[in-house]
Amino acid sequence: MDSGQALFDKLWQDYINRLCPSAHKVHALLEEGQPLINDHIALRTFGLPKVGLEVLARPFLALGYQQKGDYTFEAKKLNACHFEHPDPLMPKVFISELMVEQCSPALQAIVEKLVAQVDASSLTGSDFLHQGRLWDLDWATYQTLAEESEYASWVAAHGYGANHFTVSVNQLNAHDDCLSVNNRLRDNGFAINESGGEVKGDASVYLEQSSTMADRVPVAFSDDTQTIPGGFYEFAKRYVLPNGELYQGFVAASADKIFESTH
Repeated sequence: MDSGQALFDKLWQDYINRLCPSAHKVHALLEEGQPLINDHIALRTFGLPKVGLEVLARPFLALGYQQKGDYTFEAKKLNACHFEHPDPLMPKVFISELMVEQCSPALQAIVEKLVAQVDASSLTGSDFLHQGRLWDLDWATYQTLAEESEYASWVAAHGYGANHFTVSVNQLNAHDDCLSVNNRLRDNGFAINESGGEVKGDASVYLEQSSTMADRVPVAFSDDTQTIPGGFYEFAKRYVLPNGELYQGFVAASADKIFESTH
């Protein structure tokens, strides 16, 4: 667990420094005298062999994680899997990839050029998971990608790092559900993702989720620095299954709307 915790600590530092600086404020609002339990993190990538989902999964599999669920988001052209560790205190990991071959020839050409800049040897170990962008990108190319796929432009601009961390609402005493958390955050100036409703899912699917809208963060492109959506913070409440165990999976319809926190 120690090496696993070290990886999540590095992902957390990158997340709060580069992608979601407001995470400190969320912690201050929700912590109740003990560290917040992280339900899961999410990582994004391009679905090309050199940098695909399986490449991002390798460091977690090496830590003892096991692949559990598979998900497809047809409208967004995304494929995803989630991974769990035998130690229930370790966060779940949700990894998604853009199915590049389903995108326009123009987008495919751009992404292939970006990925061609990556030295495959830099993808061994786990450090690349929190090292940001591994390619050069100019502002106009980012805008071109954004016109077709917000997801593609996000990965192109930010590279690798946690798109979000997730507070386990089950741990909280002051809040019984995601709506209560949302109200607390809204009262303190946070914007909540209301795509598909501000709370996605409910007890009938054994999982409810909500999230802030992404922080806007400065990103240095090769020719300019621009402020664009970065990472966001998610909140998840899990319900007990008929067999008495807590539901550990994800709900595709809810996750589809959570992706829009970076719009």
